[in-house]
Amino acid sequence: MATPVGSPKVSTRFGKYTLVDRIAVGGMAEIFLARQAGLEGFEKTIVIKRIRPHLSKQASFVKMFLNEAKLAAQLNHPNIVQIYDLGKIGESYFIAMEYIFGRDMRRIIPKADSLGIPFPMVYALKIASSVCEGLYYAHQKVDLYGNPLNIVHRDVTPENIFVSFDGTVKVLDFGIAKAANQIEQTRAGEIKGKLSYMSPEQCMGKMLDCRSDLFSLGVVLYEWLTGFKLFTGDSEVAILKSITEGKIYAPSYFKADIPEAVESILMKALEKDREKRYQTAWEMQYDLDQFLSQYEFTPSNIHLSNFLKQLFNDELDEEKRRISRANTPVGPGEIVQPPQEVPEEEAEDVISQVEAISAQADVSPQVATPIAANGKADQTLQLQLSAKELESLATIARRHNISVASLVRDVMASWLKYK
Repeated sequence: MATPVGSPKVSTRFGKYTLVDRIAVGGMAEIFLARQAGLEGFEKTIVIKRIRPHLSKQASFVKMFLNEAKLAAQLNHPNIVQIYDLGKIGESYFIAMEYIFGRDMRRIIPKADSLGIPFPMVYALKIASSVCEGLYYAHQKVDLYGNPLNIVHRDVTPENIFVSFDGTVKVLDFGIAKAANQIEQTRAGEIKGKLSYMSPEQCMGKMLDCRSDLFSLGVVLYEWLTGFKLFTGDSEVAILKSITEGKIYAPSYFKADIPEAVESILMKALEKDREKRYQTAWEMQYDLDQFLSQYEFTPSNIHLSNFLKQLFNDELDEEKRRISRANTPVGPGEIVQPPQEVPEEEAEDVISQVEAISAQADVSPQVATPIAANGKADQTLQLQLSAKELESLATIARRHNISVASLVRDVMASWLKYK
């Protein structure tokens, strides 16, 4: 796990953009809330996905990334997160994309469960229908000459399905989509995406088409409606075998009150033989919408909006403060370089040291600190370091022009969040 350090505590220049807050860290990229400014006071809150420096040095990855980002940038649909810009600043490749004020489905359903609020079946179907609409647009996309781009998302998972606080559903991260006419640039048999949501043909490294995304959406919807993950295993091999060979139980096996029509939609989407599956996202959306239109209650975006605000009421104020920071202009004296990152091999070494240090850490409650806005006081963490440990951390900190305290604080924060 590579651990970024030096997350901006104030606005940080990144080319023509201003990085405001680091939202997330992944194996491929860092995600920042950012601001784009223009003439006459124009400002726009956006998201910057900055590719990790060690990947920027890999020619094959850069070529794949640029090709896929160019494809994704051509997608302009209400149910797809819009890409605004693609470029390189210094040694960092990046994508600038639409900021969505909302939450992904990986967080929404667990949040409802934690509050004891059932996630309505019709909401799950409504969201799935919107995902189908976005997927169908992407699947049918053609170039300026009318040639099909044959875009396949390849990673339809709960975390790539976003619901905004105004009730709009967005599919994001077409950054790992691959057009069939560029497939030769991918190693034969290479498997991408998250295992549990892959289609059988994806697991076997076969050529993919739009039907693979529909199987993945079926897996996601099955999970939402039953509360059970469809494909599991003790190892990657076991998960892959479950997808390609395992039996798929009808959802009513786990939840008896699922309507027969909904069960039929799910089982058709989950056909292992793609010739028996839905052939287009439009067909699946049509069946979902037909059921919803005949049901006793058909949710609108307003219903989704109110439900989401109810779930995340405790987080809305902080989210609004984050957006407010994004809209605060940068002063002339502020930082003009993006935060640096500890290289992957050094990050692993730092994490090991911090883990060892943490075991010896002593929290001193006698040290007074300001009271935070939520009424909880922060505490000071006092660490017992040997001279060798301190020098090792100081060497890395000096190399990246940050203090030892900042290095340890950011690494520990990232370790607690992502380990």
